[in-house]
Amino acid sequence: MRNLLDGTWTLRAGAGPVPAELADDLRAGVPATVPGVVHTDLLAAGLIPDPFDAANEPALTWIGWTDWEYRRSFTFDPGEHDRHDLVAEGLDTVATIWLNGVEVARTANHHRTYRFDVGDVLRAGRNELRIVFASAARSAREAAAELGPRPLVDRAHPFNAIRKPAYHFGWDWGPEIVTAGIWRSIAVESWSAARIAVLRPLTSYAAGTGGVLDVRVEVETAGGADLLVRVRVSGPGGIDASATAPVTGDRVHLPIAVPQAQPWWPRSHGDQPLYDAEVELVSADGTVLDRRSTRVGFRSVTLDTTPDEVGNPFRLAVNGSDVYVRGVNWIPDSSYLPSITAADLDRALDDAVEANVNLVRVWGGGVYESEAFYAACDEKGLLVWQDFLLACAAYAEEEPLAGEFETEAREAVTRLAGHASLALFNGGNENLWGYASWGWRAQLRGATWGDGYYRELFPRIVAELAPGTPYSPGSPSSIDPYLHPNDESNGTMHIWDVWNTDDYTVYANHRPRFVAEFGFQGPPAISTLRSVVHDSPASPRGPQMLVHQKAVDGNGKLERGLGDHLLTPAEFVDWHWATQLNQARAIRFGIAHFRSLFPLNTGAVLWQLNDCWPVVSWSAVDSRGIRKPLWHALRDVFADRFASVRPSALTVHNDHAEVWRTTAHAVRMTLDGKPLASCTAELSVPPRGSAIVALAADVFSPADPAGEFVAVTLGTGERALWYFVEDPVLDLAADAVEASVRPAAGGYDVVVRAGSLVKDLTLLVDHLHPHARVDDGMVTLLPGEETTFHVSTPEPLDTAALVTHPVLRTANDLVA
Repeated sequence: MRNLLDGTWTLRAGAGPVPAELADDLRAGVPATVPGVVHTDLLAAGLIPDPFDAANEPALTWIGWTDWEYRRSFTFDPGEHDRHDLVAEGLDTVATIWLNGVEVARTANHHRTYRFDVGDVLRAGRNELRIVFASAARSAREAAAELGPRPLVDRAHPFNAIRKPAYHFGWDWGPEIVTAGIWRSIAVESWSAARIAVLRPLTSYAAGTGGVLDVRVEVETAGGADLLVRVRVSGPGGIDASATAPVTGDRVHLPIAVPQAQPWWPRSHGDQPLYDAEVELVSADGTVLDRRSTRVGFRSVTLDTTPDEVGNPFRLAVNGSDVYVRGVNWIPDSSYLPSITAADLDRALDDAVEANVNLVRVWGGGVYESEAFYAACDEKGLLVWQDFLLACAAYAEEEPLAGEFETEAREAVTRLAGHASLALFNGGNENLWGYASWGWRAQLRGATWGDGYYRELFPRIVAELAPGTPYSPGSPSSIDPYLHPNDESNGTMHIWDVWNTDDYTVYANHRPRFVAEFGFQGPPAISTLRSVVHDSPASPRGPQMLVHQKAVDGNGKLERGLGDHLLTPAEFVDWHWATQLNQARAIRFGIAHFRSLFPLNTGAVLWQLNDCWPVVSWSAVDSRGIRKPLWHALRDVFADRFASVRPSALTVHNDHAEVWRTTAHAVRMTLDGKPLASCTAELSVPPRGSAIVALAADVFSPADPAGEFVAVTLGTGERALWYFVEDPVLDLAADAVEASVRPAAGGYDVVVRAGSLVKDLTLLVDHLHPHARVDDGMVTLLPGEETTFHVSTPEPLDTAALVTHPVLRTANDLVA
C-alpha cells in the first residue's frame, strides 16, 4: 500500500539571507508543491521575479544560501501491514527529516533515493512530516573545509564536495540556481511479509541462440517465510515464456532463454522490439506479496579498445554490428528538475532522432535521468552513454563522500542496467584530463582526487551489477592510464581549441579516433532571446544579454569566430543571424571532417543538444524547443548516407546494411548557373562503410574563384558543395530569391526559387510568433532550383513578412 505525500505542502525560510521585504511571508509560510523546488514555489507565490528574466538571476542567489523547511500533515491508516517505510525518491540535498516531532533521518545526496522504517513513529490518524533543507551553497563550503580543498573548474562554489548536480552551481551555459526541495515523489509505503527490494532484468542477444532474460531479484522480509519469484516475459512475435525459482537467502537469479526473441537495435540499424516482463514475489500459499513490471529489449553491447597500429580505438557494437556513433551530449532539460515532464523529454529526444542521432550522452554534471527519459530512448532506438556524476573537478575519496559515491553508483547501475538503450557507463567528465593538464597535481599535494572511483569502484560495480555493459574510466580517456587522456590517437577526445582559440577550419587538423565533445556557440531563437533580454537598444554586449552569455568572453569568441567566413554585422538582428549561421557551419564542417576519417574515426558526440534556460550556448535546440540553424545542419551531416567534397575527391558514407550503388555528377559552374567543367563517377559503397572517389582535376581549377563553385549531385539525391573562396569574397547576389506564400494545413507553404546561387536559406519564423515553426532550414539552392518550406503556426502570420528580412535569411544577405 502506498500513501503518496505529493501535493501541497507549506514552505518556510530558516536561517539565511532572506530579504527584509519577504521575511514576514517566508517566516509565516507559503504554499509549496511537491515534487518541486524552492525557486518554483517562490515564483508561484509571487514573491520573486522570474530568475530566467532580465538580470534577475544574480539578484536571487540568496535563495541558495538560505535554509528551507517543507511541512505537511497527513492521515495514515496502518491497516494489517507489518512494515511502514518513508520512501523519498529525491531530496535536494542536505536534509533533516522529522516525523511527529521525532528526527528519523538525515540525508546528503541529491542523486539517490531513501527508505526509512518509521513504523515506531507513525500514528493511526493525523501525522506531521517536516523536512528541513540546509543551504546547499553553505553545506558545500563546509564539506570542502572538512574534506580539504580540491581543484575544480573556475566556479564560485565547491560543487565537488557535495552530492548535488554540479550545473546547479552555474556553468558556462547555465545559471547559478542552487535549488532545494523535495524534487521527486515521497510516500509512506506499507507492506507485509516481504517485498521486492531490487530488480535487475538483464538481457543479452546472440544470432543463432536468440535472447536471454537474466532476472536478478533481491528481497527484503519482515519475518521468515518460504518465498518464490515468478517471472513471465511476453511480447512481439507471440513470445510468452515464464519460470519460477525459490528465494535463497534474500536473492534470486533466474535466467530465461527466449530463443525466438527479436533483437533490439539502435535507430538506422533495425527495429526496437520491447517485451513486457512481469516479476511476482509469491508466498508459499500462493499469495502475491509484491509485483513489478518492466519492459526489456534483447541486445548485447560491446566496446572494442584493442590496440591497433594507430593506438586505441573506441568502437561500439550492438549485436555484433559496429555502430558509427552520431551523438549529442545531453544536459538536464531545465534548471528546475521537477518541472520537466515526460512530454518535454519525448519532444527533446525526438529532436535527436529527427537529426539522425543514434546516441545520447548523459553528461556528468547533471543527473541520472528519469525513467521516462530512458524508456523513451528504448522506444526510439537511441543508445545511452551514461556518465557517473562527476565533472570538471577533483573528488575526495574519503568519507563521507566515498560512501555516498558507492551507494549512489550501485543504485544508478541497478536502475539503468535493464534498459535496452544503455550502451556505456563512463567514469566522469574531464577529470582525468584536469589531473593530467590543468595543474591539479601540484594543487592536490598527494590528496585523493577520484582516481579510485574511475579505476576501481565504478568498474567493479558495473561488472557486478550490469555484467556485459561497457565501461570507460572517463571522457576524454585514452584507455591506457600511461597515455595523456586527450590524445587523439587513443580512445575518446574532447576538442575545445576550436571555439576557445582557433577557427573552425582547425577541426581539419585533428584525426581523432572518437570525439566525445566538441562544439561552437550560437544564440537561441530571437523570440527566446527577446523573452528574457530587454536591453534597449538590443546589443550583443547589453547588460541583460551578458547575463545570458555565461562563457568567458563568449561574445568576443562568437565575433572572432566569424573569421574570414562572414563579415561582422552592424545590426543586432544581423549579428544574431550571422552567429547562428556560423555555429551551424562550424559543426557541419567538423562532423564532415570526422566522418571523412572513417574507419579511423568511429563517432562524434556534439556538445550539446539542449538548453536548461534561455541562453547563448552550444545547443542545437534552445530552451523553448526551437530548432536553431545548427539543428538543420546536424540533420544533414548526420544523415545515414552523406557526401562531402574536397578538391578532386568525393567522400561518401553509407550507414545502411546494403551496398550503396549510385552515380556522382560533379559540375563547376558560375554562380548564375553556367556549367564550365564536369565529370561523372560510379560509386559502390559497402554496407556500414565509406568510399573516396577521385574527381576530374579540371572541375576544381577555377578561372574566377569568386564567381565559381562546384556542385556534386548523386543519383540518389545527396549533394556536396565546394567553394573556392569564403563568402565575403564570393560574388553572391543579394536579390537571388523569389518567394511566395500560400495557405496550407496548419499554416503556410513558402515557395522559394533561386535566380542564382543561394546559400543557407532559412526562415526564422519565430520573429513573427514565438510558437511558429518551420520544417526545414540551411537549404542551399543552385540557380533555377526551387524549394518549399512548411510553416506551422497557432495564429495567422503577416504573409508579406514571411518572405522578407529578418524572417527570410540567407548567407547572401550578410555579404552581398
